Amino acid sequence: MATANMKDVKRRIKSVESTMQITKAMQLVASSKLRRAKERALAAQPFFAALYDTMSDISNDPAFTSVYTKKKVLKSTLFVVIAGDRGLAGGFNSNVLKLAAQKIKELTDKNEKVSVIAVGKKAVEFCDKRGFDVVGRYPGVAESLSIIDAEDISDEIIEKFRCAYYDQVDLIYTTFISALTQEPVAVSVLPVTDISTGVKRKSLIEYDPSPEEVFDGLVPQYLTGLIYAAVVDSFASEQAARRTAMESASDNAEEMIANLSLLYNRARQAMITQELTEISSATLNDKE
Repeated sequence: MATANMKDVKRRIKSVESTMQITKAMQLVASSKLRRAKERALAAQPFFAALYDTMSDISNDPAFTSVYTKKKVLKSTLFVVIAGDRGLAGGFNSNVLKLAAQKIKELTDKNEKVSVIAVGKKAVEFCDKRGFDVVGRYPGVAESLSIIDAEDISDEIIEKFRCAYYDQVDLIYTTFISALTQEPVAVSVLPVTDISTGVKRKSLIEYDPSPEEVFDGLVPQYLTGLIYAAVVDSFASEQAARRTAMESASDNAEEMIANLSLLYNRARQAMITQELTEISSATLNDKE
């Protein structure tokens, strides 16, 4: 009986050790991907910061007006929901998708029309399962997303916003705060608001053919930058969450192996003691 129990414990130790090898490998992969994602985000910042400064300068003009800055009566909203392509990342996917479901419910309860562009396999599955009006599906793009890919999504949004299909466009994604902290957020991106830097003044730069046309030409690039940054930020958050989850899983596996090894050693010691007792008893019986 003891031998059978020892074999079960030894088999379980090997199983946990195999699992721990997988979790440690996934932890290392997530760390590498996190570093690359942060580098991608930093590389794109200067260009889009310059875009933002130019748009701020134009919108500070008291005479400035644009179709992209006019607030409308909210009747139709587009949510760009960004989640991961894989699981095993703790609460990363569930937290951002829970926020998306909450925001969508708030508007549908008011009888407002809501559409969704789902980025990431988990976002696509979540939205399809709940019967949301999904107008765009982009699974598996986060890791290799380029500016051109983000521009394709942006162009689709801009065209329908200009044609008044949507009155507002919101991004829902997870922002990277630190390696241990990631927070789901909802950010309104269209119409463009709060971009001016304060007191309205005439721009010192002359824009040709007009400030309005330059601004309207910059908005698609600006939206492209926001989408690209959000996807990269979300991907970095996913890798950080997965690394933390896999590190925790590896620690738990090590603790389980230690406990099982202790149990195995105790069972082995008990078996040895029992065998010695049986040998001693047989020896005494022979002498008698």
